[in-house]
Amino acid sequence: MNGRERIEAAFSPEGAEHLPAVICYENVFLRDHWSAFTACPWWYLHMPDARLQLAWTRDLVAALGQDWFQMFPWTSLEEEESGAVEVSDQGVFRIDAGTGRREEIRPPRPGGWTAGSLESVPPEDLPASFDAIEAAIPDPAAADVRALRERQSVADALIREFGGALWPYRHVSGPLWKTYGLWGFQGMMIMIASRPDLVHFACEKFLALAMRNVREAADHGAAGVWIEDCFTDMISPEAFANLNAPYVRRLTDAIRASGLRSIYYFCGNPRGKWDCILSLGMDALALEEGKKGFANDIDDIVDRVRGRCVVVGNLDAVGVLQNGDENCLREAIRRQVAAARRNGSRFILSLGSPPTAWTPVERVRLYCDLAHELGAA
Repeated sequence: MNGRERIEAAFSPEGAEHLPAVICYENVFLRDHWSAFTACPWWYLHMPDARLQLAWTRDLVAALGQDWFQMFPWTSLEEEESGAVEVSDQGVFRIDAGTGRREEIRPPRPGGWTAGSLESVPPEDLPASFDAIEAAIPDPAAADVRALRERQSVADALIREFGGALWPYRHVSGPLWKTYGLWGFQGMMIMIASRPDLVHFACEKFLALAMRNVREAADHGAAGVWIEDCFTDMISPEAFANLNAPYVRRLTDAIRASGLRSIYYFCGNPRGKWDCILSLGMDALALEEGKKGFANDIDDIVDRVRGRCVVVGNLDAVGVLQNGDENCLREAIRRQVAAARRNGSRFILSLGSPPTAWTPVERVRLYCDLAHELGAA
């Protein structure tokens, strides 16, 4: 079986005899390990050019040996800038064709995003009215025809080359988690506690954007959608049920209606939210490994799911993959495989979080190879 067949078997009622093996968050892996797996210039990642995207993707596929690949937007779905990337002795710049504005694109910084990413918004500066939120969130109906055409060209090329052997998927953000980009962490928590009406309004807007991304994923030939949901472990079960769950459920329904599979990644501690999480309608559930003072034990997860959906594994990316020896890695994979069989083999072997910047590419490949070996019946 090839990688796509293994993952599709995991989603079947019978489960996968030969378990698939993947890593999560390829974008983080690319940021931290670019020069270790490819000789392509880092700025290829920003170019909506099929030839360039194929070049580094071939290197990634060969280096890791995993069973899926992430389909990136290649140009911003939110900004829809009608521009180009210019490479010169002065650096790499994104050029807005309409205004001529040049914005420098900096190389990826292993272990962290580039400076200037959003961390918090002072309470007095929060978009705190319906009009302000309306102005801050892009209209999902807006579309740059040229950018759409470029993205389709890249997607078609990737599907032609890899789509038969590997399972293609796209990322979207949960609508409530997306409000972090609007309000920052402090503002997000303030609004959840004090202005649920504005939170609902923003979530509707972000859900519309997510729906557009899902439609584009289907048009591009993706087989699934990974729904990222962060910081929602830090709110009350009541807030989760009222302000988050309805939007995630509508998103999983839309993904299924588009003919795709949904994977819901809940980041953090699910304590107090299990019943609500299991009602979200996802085809697969992924959780991070236990850390930060809580435990996400794979046997407990399988006991709760009871075969109702696929479980995505949560092998410890730090304690085991980064710091453990090969025997430790083998035993951790064996434990994940045993849990998989108890879930009717409806299981995808994975890490609970991305490989760290200090984990060599060869170590990630060893994990994939061992997972395929030990996950074979």
